[in-house]
Amino acid sequence: MPLLTRITGPRDLDRLSLEELNQLAEEIRTFLVEAVSKTGGHLGPNLGVVELTIALHRVFESPRDKVLWDTGHQSYVHKLLTGRQDFSKLKMKGGLSGYPSQAESEHDVIENSHASTVLGWADGIAKANQLMKRDDHVVAVIGDGALTGGMAWEALNNIADAKDRPLVIVVNDNERSYAPTIGGLANHLATLRTTDGYERFLARTKEVLERTPVVGRPLYDTLHGAKKGLKDFIAPQGMFEDLGLKYVGPIDGHDIEALESALARAKRFGGPVIVHCLTEKGRGYQPALQDEADRFHAVGKIHPDTGLPIASSGADWTSVFGEEMVRLGEEREDIVAITAAMLQPVGLDKFAKRFPERVYDVGIAEQHGAVSAAGLATGGVHPVFAVYATFLNRAFDQVLMDVALHKCGVTFVLDRAGITGTDGASHNGMWDMSILQVVPGLRLAAPRDADQVRAQLREAVAVEDAPTVVRFSKGAVGPAVPAVRRVGGMDVLREPGTDRPDVLLVSVGALAPMCLEVAGLLDKQGISTTVVDPRWVKPVDEAMAPLAERHRVVVTVEDNSRVGGVGSAIAQALRDAGVDVPLRDFGIPPRFLDHASRAEVLAEIGLTAPDIARQVTGLVARLDGRYERSTVDSVEPARD
Repeated sequence: MPLLTRITGPRDLDRLSLEELNQLAEEIRTFLVEAVSKTGGHLGPNLGVVELTIALHRVFESPRDKVLWDTGHQSYVHKLLTGRQDFSKLKMKGGLSGYPSQAESEHDVIENSHASTVLGWADGIAKANQLMKRDDHVVAVIGDGALTGGMAWEALNNIADAKDRPLVIVVNDNERSYAPTIGGLANHLATLRTTDGYERFLARTKEVLERTPVVGRPLYDTLHGAKKGLKDFIAPQGMFEDLGLKYVGPIDGHDIEALESALARAKRFGGPVIVHCLTEKGRGYQPALQDEADRFHAVGKIHPDTGLPIASSGADWTSVFGEEMVRLGEEREDIVAITAAMLQPVGLDKFAKRFPERVYDVGIAEQHGAVSAAGLATGGVHPVFAVYATFLNRAFDQVLMDVALHKCGVTFVLDRAGITGTDGASHNGMWDMSILQVVPGLRLAAPRDADQVRAQLREAVAVEDAPTVVRFSKGAVGPAVPAVRRVGGMDVLREPGTDRPDVLLVSVGALAPMCLEVAGLLDKQGISTTVVDPRWVKPVDEAMAPLAERHRVVVTVEDNSRVGGVGSAIAQALRDAGVDVPLRDFGIPPRFLDHASRAEVLAEIGLTAPDIARQVTGLVARLDGRYERSTVDSVEPARD
């Protein structure tokens, strides 16, 4: 009987011998490859933390002790050891989340999968434990990549302030976030990785000196008493100790016995401790180890034996952007690119290969990336900062006060905008068109197809006196959606043969094919519809108000929150222009959405062609009824 099937909770690990624990680790790796190859998911990170997760749950008593994961994509092993072994619907509707989930288990604490937050969480929980006089332990697992984020260091500064507040920080050091980790911190950790640690040196020294008669033990004590100078000489972890943090390591992150020993010492210490673990992303799976780009950080459905994808989905939005960036780079020497530790996921890998000196990876530090972009623009170049839409939330103040206030020509490219689906609430890019509406001078484009990605990216980088934003969806890009004609800066995608159409349907971005489908359904109900793509949704095109005035009702459809989104901006523009036309906005409701496929999420929130057409039909019918009633009411009663 496989050992894994006998694990229903962390305490089942206590009965296993070291040999059985190592066997369990191999079973878990086999399970992960077989399961994730069928569903897709974060494979490489989880293969790297198998022994570490086993050791954590052996030493600490979850859920009483809080084990916190940053960013949570490496929590699959944690799920397996806490009673969740049905991975058949991983990241699918009704199945396990790809991240920790409070709804799934009492062992899960943090659901937010944005990096560099775990130390702030840990600091807060540890403070609460101290105030409530609880002796629970708090363990924060953070990758070396996430330590490039400024929030992590803000938290460390506060954690180190309390020498008697128990908190264990496990640095999972695999030299990578998505791609290899870069920057000063990475270099420091590399130094620690490539020198014998103090603890290991001291152990060897003790063994030799204790065999030396008379002077051996006093000499060892003298060396141990001089630990600060010795530590910095043998392994320069002074950066952590200067903050007042006890440092243990480096530890082999695949040696369960060594991990348990280090974690047990940290647990007993009674104050903040850093345990530095060296792990190998993708361990035990040769296709992952051979993937130099990101060690199978995240995969779709693959052949488990080869690691090759089962099916190709064709061209995607990201690759279209990446290819156009290379062309722009060849045409303009002043174009530079910025990424926040995601060179390949945002499509900048080809640009980096072609122009390595013109790419800046700032690590997981979106705030710094935005301010640095302002500096680059001020210095005379045009930076293109490519980032997931959900992660731009973190840099809002910098977009507002550094880029926009100073009228810097910076282009932000937002990948994975709108509903992304399977990665859950924290990865849906559903807030960007709302929060950016308030930024003075900012211009925001929402391309509907690959041709428009290319065209609008070029229009964006031509702007040198204001921030520009180009946002697009996740996944495959569909066929081109041609325009009938252009009105102002807007593309008319469909127009009926009548002077006074019923509906002006404003289609935003990738939803254009669905909006054309809506128009077709309305046409079958005898409702004439014009479909227009504004292309640039901020500012609202001056041609929008006169166009709206020619219709009986305006309907907006966007892959963004309805609150403060494009629909709201258009409604305000119509009011300002004195155009009194009813407007109905369709978008994402203001709530956090459970993980499911994009199509399933859109259906759940009513953002499908039949749902929209049904509601618009009802709206037009009510307008007809109101018009008839007002006509009847205006007729004076007959007199004798």
